[in-house]
Amino acid sequence: MNKEEAKKRIEELKDITAYHAKKYYDEDEPEISDFEYDMLMLELRNLEKEYPDLITADSLTQHIGGTVKEGFEKVEHEVPLQSLQDIFNFDELYAFDERVKKTVENEIKYVVETKIDGLSVSLEYKDGIFVRGATRGNGLVGEDITENLKTIKHIPKKLKEKIDIIVRGEVFIGKQEFEEMNQEREENEESLFANARNAAAGSLRQLDSKIASSRPLDIYIFNVQKSDTKKFTSHIESLEYLEKIGFNVNPVKVLCNNIPEAIEEINKIGNNRDELTFGIDGAVIKVDDLKMREILGSNYKTPKWAIAYKYPPEQKETLLKDITFQVGRTGAITPMAILEPVKVAGSTISKTTLHNEDFIKEKDLRVGDVVLIQKAGDVIPEVVKVLVEKRKGKEKEFVMPTKCPVCGADAIREEGESAVRCIGVECPAKQYRNILHFASREAMNIKGLGDSIIEELLNRNLISNIADIYNLKLEDIASLKKNGQKFAQNLLDSINESKNNELYRLINGLGIRHIGAKAAKQLAKKYKNMDNLQNASLESLINIDDMGEIMAESVFEFFEQEQSRDLIQKLKDAGLNMNSEENFAGDGRFDGMIFVLTGGLENYSRKEAEEIIENFGGKTSSSVSKKTTYVLAGEDGGSKLTKAQSLGITIITEDEFLNMIRE
Repeated sequence: MNKEEAKKRIEELKDITAYHAKKYYDEDEPEISDFEYDMLMLELRNLEKEYPDLITADSLTQHIGGTVKEGFEKVEHEVPLQSLQDIFNFDELYAFDERVKKTVENEIKYVVETKIDGLSVSLEYKDGIFVRGATRGNGLVGEDITENLKTIKHIPKKLKEKIDIIVRGEVFIGKQEFEEMNQEREENEESLFANARNAAAGSLRQLDSKIASSRPLDIYIFNVQKSDTKKFTSHIESLEYLEKIGFNVNPVKVLCNNIPEAIEEINKIGNNRDELTFGIDGAVIKVDDLKMREILGSNYKTPKWAIAYKYPPEQKETLLKDITFQVGRTGAITPMAILEPVKVAGSTISKTTLHNEDFIKEKDLRVGDVVLIQKAGDVIPEVVKVLVEKRKGKEKEFVMPTKCPVCGADAIREEGESAVRCIGVECPAKQYRNILHFASREAMNIKGLGDSIIEELLNRNLISNIADIYNLKLEDIASLKKNGQKFAQNLLDSINESKNNELYRLINGLGIRHIGAKAAKQLAKKYKNMDNLQNASLESLINIDDMGEIMAESVFEFFEQEQSRDLIQKLKDAGLNMNSEENFAGDGRFDGMIFVLTGGLENYSRKEAEEIIENFGGKTSSSVSKKTTYVLAGEDGGSKLTKAQSLGITIITEDEFLNMIRE
């Protein structure tokens, strides 16, 4: 490669690495594996080494990735939180040792530690009290995440000694905790975290500390950044002291007399990493003597006294025996790879998710293929690629089903979505979510029929769909709780009361995709009763104001299903109201007006105020724009008020709103 070609490739690599660093550090949503990113950085570093005059300040070899997220206070680190130079073979480790020996002539001992796969943070203590914590950021400036860090139980709020000290640690989520968290997200059909590192980083960089407290975050401390009242001579000594005063210190730390011993420990960590309860992305080798560290000093972004050895991901070949389907609680149909069992990174893999139809087509996966698999972040099994050269011609191309594999209802993929969904209202896979929505406050408002009760009713086969709620008996419900007679009677009363609800509540409760309370009111207003709605043409539905083609198609397809008509008949037989009696139009005083609500109202909930506006012919929006007529402001209105003022939008108080509706 000549210099001109090298220059072009360096520019490409700077753009590529900057993009992926932003996805990794700032957005916590990586698109490539750590290993792929490391290889890009290695290529960039080698080219810049060959052509040093092509090095520029915007290269990630010259600074640490990461910026301060909007909403967090900036923290300037008293001691920079540097990154480590990565190496990928032991020849590079011997070269590191030679560089150290050229500067320091004394006998050199090294400490080998696990490189924990998480988010690096600093913790600051005054008189032994935790006062501030921050992310690494770009190494010089990080984010103040003190409140989020306080939710981690292994971060001591008070040390056993009154000392001023700043320490550095790695926040992570353990392997088992990560699997359990992702399993719960999969059951709820939420997007899965790519790996434990990004789950930890994303949790810590939330503006709401309740999110951090809900995640199984943990921490290991691995360095003293600054200590005014306590001095140390070696790294091992400092770690032992940190343990003594209450810190949760990296459990894998071995003092080695030379590089051969260090290599032995690195191999031992690599061979046993499957047994660790936390994820690692390498091993760290550090000079133990702290005075030697001062002599060695640092480069612009990395210390000269430490280096990181990166393990390659373990990959195995296996046979893709079949592709089956899993139907989630919202009806999303997920293809699953059934594999010839193979051991990867310490566990036997026999199946894994293939995510969606696009993923399979992109990789050209066929039943009977030999595929390469690995564990993403050493946790989640994933199909890396097909070994096309091993095809024998008998492999079967993949076809996404057009019918639900559980209930046989239509399975559709809407424009702009990656998921194919079952639209069967009585699909067994969807019943928990369907019933929970049906009973919710915005729909049928059945008080007492919450998530745990629904789970129990389903588990005991007392209900299997929405209509079964109206067949429940007092003794069935009472059996769910100790001394449950009073609870059972209250729940039955609420179930019976719901039979008289307005039609729009029932329409909303059916869980038709894209149809919420607002659209349900429009449908009830237009068609007056359930029979008219069931028999409405697609053209008629599309012509409803603000309905839109996608929403209209969703309603039409729902009522085309035999399951839906069966369910409606069961609800009719149970005595539910099927007619609209409410005058939705009011007197039309708000016709053509758009309201934005902000802050807390004293006399109404947000939902109630929106209903009043809509009943008088107005519309509500969640954001302020030039089209907004009024901003109804309660307590703590926030940024919407500022925007309304800048646009000259009329802001009204709750008293003014009351006068408008009482006129």
